[in-house]
Amino acid sequence: MSLQDFDRYLTNAISILKRKMPKEVVIIHHDDADGLCSAAITQKALEREGIKAKTLCLEKVYAEVIEDIHSKTEQTIFYVDIGSSHADLISEYNRGRNLTIILDHHDPKVSKDPKVLDLNLENFGFKGETDFSGATCCYLFAKALNLENKDLGYLALVGSCEIPVGFKAVNEVILEESLKAGIVQKKGKSFEITRLKVNVDSLFSKLQILGAVGYYENGPELGIRVCLEGINPEIDKKINIMEERRKEVNRKLLGMLFREKLRETEHIQWFDAGDLYAGMGTKVVGQFCSFLSYQARLVKPNKYILGFVNVPTDIPKWGKLKEKFAKASVRVPKPMQQSIDSGRLPGAVNLLEKATQGFGMADGHQYAANVILPADRKMELIEKAEDVIK
Repeated sequence: MSLQDFDRYLTNAISILKRKMPKEVVIIHHDDADGLCSAAITQKALEREGIKAKTLCLEKVYAEVIEDIHSKTEQTIFYVDIGSSHADLISEYNRGRNLTIILDHHDPKVSKDPKVLDLNLENFGFKGETDFSGATCCYLFAKALNLENKDLGYLALVGSCEIPVGFKAVNEVILEESLKAGIVQKKGKSFEITRLKVNVDSLFSKLQILGAVGYYENGPELGIRVCLEGINPEIDKKINIMEERRKEVNRKLLGMLFREKLRETEHIQWFDAGDLYAGMGTKVVGQFCSFLSYQARLVKPNKYILGFVNVPTDIPKWGKLKEKFAKASVRVPKPMQQSIDSGRLPGAVNLLEKATQGFGMADGHQYAANVILPADRKMELIEKAEDVIK
């Protein structure tokens, strides 16, 4: 498997799309910076082909939302930076009705519906933890659709800032291509987006706030606009206010954990944020867990870090969930990562998938993952996760 194999599969998917030539598509995307960049690339590329693109930002793949979306027929649906981990569920609800294209980098499941096409580079020998992001997949799709979309390469780089190893493999090629075309230019230790006059890593940080903290305040829509138009003073002020709100809750939660300590089992250290982040998207608890993994005075280096948060029932632009859910985010402290790589310990996403089999919706990567589960089954997750590890 190689990039050439991916290109052939991609070309075939684009041929199917062009034969159908829909007037309108739905783009379902994640709420982090990678998800916003992915949505912006896909929306812009499709609009350049004369296709109107509506967006729906989901923090997670909820079964009842997916069932509702795929119950309609003759649609064209894109999942960007989300979807691969639930390609089996998506295909089950789609039932051959709608052309569905997934552009993602999370650990993929197998689609049984020939109309659900998962263009995830993990299916072609690359690693979503290191080699590419969701925005990378979207950029490769956009460029194959029309070479005019090479000007969107900077968004693949912004989305890929979530990958800790830097720009390598597929992303390294995109970086070189964007530098050569003058789309980005070296500036200090970072790269400046020539047209927008903002650094790649700075735009990434601001999108992380807009999408996650501002999930219930039109943040994702603003984020897509920022991806394409840049940041104006009004939006920058809004971002700063959002970030201060998050920092305030983070400080409160950190203080509680220093006083009360994390709860512990043999292999897991965990906390429950409950409704502390009310009004913000649940992505913030994963971001807090990442921050926590560097707090050597508070966390053990040899135990998984797990944080719970309650999930609001509202899904912006869709409606209300029928059931009450919680979200659990897992992060792996750096000293444990080698044990996961060698197979001595389960990766974060594998752990959550096995521990919540039958009642949870898990996705993510080997060092960072999350799951949505019924709110009353938190302790069951902890107990079953211990069994999986043992």
